[in-house]
Amino acid sequence: MTPAAASADRHRPYHHGSLRAALVDAGIVLAREGGPDRVILREAARAAGVSHSAAYRHFADREALLAEVSRQARSELASRMRHHIDDAADPVSRLGAVGTAYVDFALTEPGLFRTAFDSHPTPGSDYQHDPSTTDEVEPQTRGAEPFDVLNQVLDEVQSAGLLDPRRRPGAAIAAWSAIHGLASLLIDGPLPTTKADIDFALGQVLELVARGLLQLPRVSDGAPSG
Repeated sequence: MTPAAASADRHRPYHHGSLRAALVDAGIVLAREGGPDRVILREAARAAGVSHSAAYRHFADREALLAEVSRQARSELASRMRHHIDDAADPVSRLGAVGTAYVDFALTEPGLFRTAFDSHPTPGSDYQHDPSTTDEVEPQTRGAEPFDVLNQVLDEVQSAGLLDPRRRPGAAIAAWSAIHGLASLLIDGPLPTTKADIDFALGQVLELVARGLLQLPRVSDGAPSG
């Protein structure tokens, strides 16, 4: 390349039709490696093969990139949860599958799991499950968040007559808090993480959630399974 051509190339506007997606992909890789603290815009730009200034055309700062990576991580977790519940035969088993998928994701993708909840919007209308406002959520966003998937399954449990409608408001908060707490204790300590220990701890928490929220037959003494 001649000096003149090189100079012209340096001044030519940068075109990268999928640069934003490339930056997000790079951010996800960084998150997998080291959680939210590893998601740095300059590092993502370097991984995408572009200059730092080019990255700024798509993300105003590191926090903007982190917010998008966090959203993508939650979307991946929600997808994992939906996959698990698709294999469950009944509403109670589906509730157990939600918890199993959540913990499995935390254990297999600890960096993404930590990133998923580092930067996130406040849960929307379903936070306290107000049926009068649920329909305000855009159709394309339903099921995109782990909280949405949990609420969907709790609605199914209620429709099956296993959850008192008076206990439905706040039920997702209680279930989410219990399973998220377990997941955090498993990946950040101090709970042991042998398979037997994980299975035992998960069974205990799923049973606690089921017996605390649901109207289960007296003869049932097993925790909902995933």
